[in-house]
Amino acid sequence: MARGKLRIYLGAAPGVGKTYAMLAEAHRRIERGTDCVVAFVEHHGRPRTEVMLHGLEQVPRRRLEYRGAVFGEMDVDAVLRRAPAVALVDELAHTNVPGSRNAKRWQDVAELLAAGIDVISTVNIQHLESLGDVVESITGVRQRETVPDEVVRRADQIELVDMSPQALRRRMAHGNIYQPDKVDAALSNYFRPGNLTALRELALLWVADRVDEYLNEYRSEHRVSRIWGSRERIVVGLTGGPEGRTLIRRAARLAEKGAGGEVLAVYISRSDGLTSASPKELAVQRTLVEDLGGTFHHVVGDDIPAALLDFARGVNATQIVLGSSRRKTWQYVFGPGVGATVARDSGPDLDVHIVTHEEVAKGRGLPVARGGRLGRARILWGWAVGLAGPAVLAVLLNAVDLGLANDMLLFLAVTVAAALLGGLLPALASAAFGSLLLNYFYTPPLHRLTIADPKNIVAIAIFFGVGMAVASVVDLAARRTHQAARLRAESEILSFLAGNVLRGETGLEELLERVRETFAMESAALLERESDVAPWTCAGRAGLGPPLERPEDADVDMPVGDHMALALTGRVLPAADRRVLAAFAAQAAVVLDRRRLQEEADQARALAEGNRIRTALLAAVSHDLRTPLAGIKAAVSSLRSDDVAWSEEDQAELLEGIEEGADRLDHLVGNLLDMSRLQTGTVTPLIREIDVDEVVPMALGGVPEGSVDLEVPETLPMVAVDPGLLERSVANLVENAVKYSPRGRRVLVSASAIADRVEVRVVDRGPGVPDEAKDRIFEPFQRYGDAPRGAGVGLGLAVARGFAEAMGGTLNAEDTPGGGLTMVLSLRAAGSHAESPGTGTDITEPERQAL
Repeated sequence: MARGKLRIYLGAAPGVGKTYAMLAEAHRRIERGTDCVVAFVEHHGRPRTEVMLHGLEQVPRRRLEYRGAVFGEMDVDAVLRRAPAVALVDELAHTNVPGSRNAKRWQDVAELLAAGIDVISTVNIQHLESLGDVVESITGVRQRETVPDEVVRRADQIELVDMSPQALRRRMAHGNIYQPDKVDAALSNYFRPGNLTALRELALLWVADRVDEYLNEYRSEHRVSRIWGSRERIVVGLTGGPEGRTLIRRAARLAEKGAGGEVLAVYISRSDGLTSASPKELAVQRTLVEDLGGTFHHVVGDDIPAALLDFARGVNATQIVLGSSRRKTWQYVFGPGVGATVARDSGPDLDVHIVTHEEVAKGRGLPVARGGRLGRARILWGWAVGLAGPAVLAVLLNAVDLGLANDMLLFLAVTVAAALLGGLLPALASAAFGSLLLNYFYTPPLHRLTIADPKNIVAIAIFFGVGMAVASVVDLAARRTHQAARLRAESEILSFLAGNVLRGETGLEELLERVRETFAMESAALLERESDVAPWTCAGRAGLGPPLERPEDADVDMPVGDHMALALTGRVLPAADRRVLAAFAAQAAVVLDRRRLQEEADQARALAEGNRIRTALLAAVSHDLRTPLAGIKAAVSSLRSDDVAWSEEDQAELLEGIEEGADRLDHLVGNLLDMSRLQTGTVTPLIREIDVDEVVPMALGGVPEGSVDLEVPETLPMVAVDPGLLERSVANLVENAVKYSPRGRRVLVSASAIADRVEVRVVDRGPGVPDEAKDRIFEPFQRYGDAPRGAGVGLGLAVARGFAEAMGGTLNAEDTPGGGLTMVLSLRAAGSHAESPGTGTDITEPERQAL
């Protein structure tokens, strides 16, 4: 019997109109011809609610005496005997009087649902078990009557009965909820505006969560992969500082507010080296974001705001979370900062959140490694000091006579400053320009580019040499800093790559996406070919428009062996980046080989499974054909015997038995051979539309007469099956049920339609099977309990399930109420959408609950 459906009217507080709405729904259903009764409704003396009970059939209540008083409770037995289509049960969280059938009313409702009766009920938000503490903190009242959340969540429909606090208080003041002597106390205590507003918010939020669950179930059942605008994808910009943990948690809270929210944490390092990020802190933040269900990304980019925005747009993000700048106030003279730049350039599609934290305006904890030889701004300052500095100094020294030695020291200081700022070339220019000025203005003869005193020549030469030496040292230090930063960046990227391998992140497309993100490319593809003259094929791709024909068409081509290459488009990478790219390319080749080895292993496993099934089918011959063979042999031996004079009637009966046994042998062998070919992939079931009542009776020929009751309505929809496979499946199930049924107890074979499926149930009253053994009984060579060897080798149920799954159906075992085992064979109704035969289809959870 199909399980009944539960509809619940949920309210924020007493008096919002839940019972009235339930009774109004009952009147609408009665007008449509539905058999609807009132199992239990309490009107609490409210006139309008009492009026709605008129015209509705009410099941008499059960009277129970408790502590000298008589109480009326719902009579579950009377409702079950009445067996209406719909029963109205008020106050789902009600606690029954001791001596009742169940302790809680929701348990009574569960019995009605199990009997196939639809139930309409009511409950207030304060009675949900998980909200007990919250409601007590709001109202100061602890709810003693509660209902488990899962009971309400499993309802097929939940309808919120909503009313503003002001309207509810007016209804209370008019005497429509409580008696006049209780109105003032209620308005002053439980029904205060603040209490009602908080309870209303709880109800709205709880129902909203339930709506999200319904949406997810719908999208899952209908295989909707496209996001319907309700998903938030949030990018968190990390600097490696301690504030990153705060940003990740904040982003996770934002993501929780939207269904299917996703958090992507991204750390951007410069292409020529790392900034002040602590590897240990980054590892902690990576673990945190992964624990919260997000992903961690490492991107290389010189312009951090632009790289962050490119990444966010590339992943279709809707929000960006950044921390307030750690720079001190005076540092803003060098620019607005990353946060302000991102907010300015984000455009209308991206929301930018600037989150405060404890490290705001405290400066950076570690010195910034500039990376590169020298920044562009620093080189410009070097040239400005190198060229303008000597000229300004010459003007100043013309006004003050300090002597040639002091003049040379001052010019040398300017050259050293130019070297420290701009490196070698600005220092050389400053030394050359300063030497000319010293010669022209301060060495005799003045205002001429000649030197009369040889000592001055030596001094100017020393000055020029010192300037060059200082500039060379600064340039060499910049080179070493650049190299160290490059090596450090490469080591972190390679460490990240190795970490992915250790964590099992071996998907080829995911790895190519990492390559694209790391090098800020538009696309990445792994191309391969079988020989030097064979065309290239794409083994994996990431990004938009990857090169698919030849690696030479890409901006970057990294060979991997003789017949494989990693191709990237977007920009030309410097030679220094190709070493790291080579490591990614080698790992991509390893991932591809591993995937193919896994595919080969899966194929080998499938072949092994096929061999196992073929072996089982061969063994099934002895199991399923032993009886007809024995019958044929016995009949033939009897006919050949000279000791007995058989009459014509006896001979005809023996010949008829031989013919029936031979027909059955032919039929069963044909089915077994079809199953064997099916398992090896050489044949598919012959699916056609047929009525169940045409096939099921044919499957009962192998069991004794009078051992089976058949209840298969002729009004059932047609099913899409292979008739031969269906007949054999049902025959195996019936034979198994008859084998284990007690003497004198018949096996019931029934069929019914549920949604887009038709279920055939084989019900026995035998010893049953424990829950932990229900799956094992479908495995080959499994015999339950102390079944004798002559009962078979245990392949009947295995063959039945194999045939069922081959037709796109399912076969499961359930307990028979009152003892025994029920085999449920679920088949696709004709015209319904389902997976192709041979793949198997599991019954959905809503259908399982409806059984």
